[in-house]
Amino acid sequence: MAVLLLAGVLPDIEKARDAQDRAALEAAAARTAAEADKQSGQADAQYQAALAASYLAEVALELRDREQARRAAESGIRFAERALALQPSQAEYHRLLGTLCGQVIPANVLAGFKYGRRAQEAIQRALELDPKSSRAYLSRGVGNYYLPAPFGPGIETAIQDFRKAIELDPRSAEAHLWLGIALRKANRNAEARKAFTRSLELNPKRVWTRQQLDKTPPQ
Repeated sequence: MAVLLLAGVLPDIEKARDAQDRAALEAAAARTAAEADKQSGQADAQYQAALAASYLAEVALELRDREQARRAAESGIRFAERALALQPSQAEYHRLLGTLCGQVIPANVLAGFKYGRRAQEAIQRALELDPKSSRAYLSRGVGNYYLPAPFGPGIETAIQDFRKAIELDPRSAEAHLWLGIALRKANRNAEARKAFTRSLELNPKRVWTRQQLDKTPPQ
């Protein structure tokens, strides 16, 4: 499994993501991309590069740098596609491809139709391969959250996805975080604050979660 080969990468990029350390993520994305190019026949190397790019895109979006998010996500898509070409039955690779496609959309709303459809198809395939993947439901919810209204099913569908992710993995700090973001968008601030608080209990180092809690009114 891919995660078994990420021992030297995953903790570093998660730590950088939590701290919004863009420079560290840029370095990790460049390093894993170079390694993936060297090991073009290794699916796990492609996955690591795609994952680092996705984390960089995530933080770029948090910092409102949508152009960097687009570049990082599009770079990651290339590696996720390579991983899937090598191992098409790996659910996590489909999930990550869907996540990356979704990360392109905030930088270019006009890309919503193209990338939105690809994101939905990839994550649907991930769920077909692994129906109990909390991360796949989380990714689907984030995609639904970002899709423009004409293309997306609505914020309530995103909330349902986040709740399903939490049902499958109650200790997912990211699922609680995104549930809070969606609830606030739905003008349910008190519930949103509870979700942010729980996310911080599970991962107190996540800077963006603290920022979201601080900007959410009590009511």
